[in-house]
Amino acid sequence: MSEPTGKYSITMPRDIAKAARSRSGPSGLSAYVTAAVARQIERDNLNELIQVAEAEHGPITDDEVQALRDQLRQARQEQAHDAA
Repeated sequence: MSEPTGKYSITMPRDIAKAARSRSGPSGLSAYVTAAVARQIERDNLNELIQVAEAEHGPITDDEVQALRDQLRQARQEQAHDAA
């Protein structure tokens, strides 16, 4: 079931609005902006989780980040191979 919606007025630079309209496709500008805001909220939530984790466990090193990226890349490759 879809969440109730509301009508809002926002202000943004014209060039950004023009680019967003040109990329929004058949779903329209509202859906495009909604998806962009949802992604930003996810990023903000993730950053908050990272801050909490780093406060508890210390900052993550570049090597740890790279190792996790490598694990993710490997998992994606295995998933693509299994799907083929």
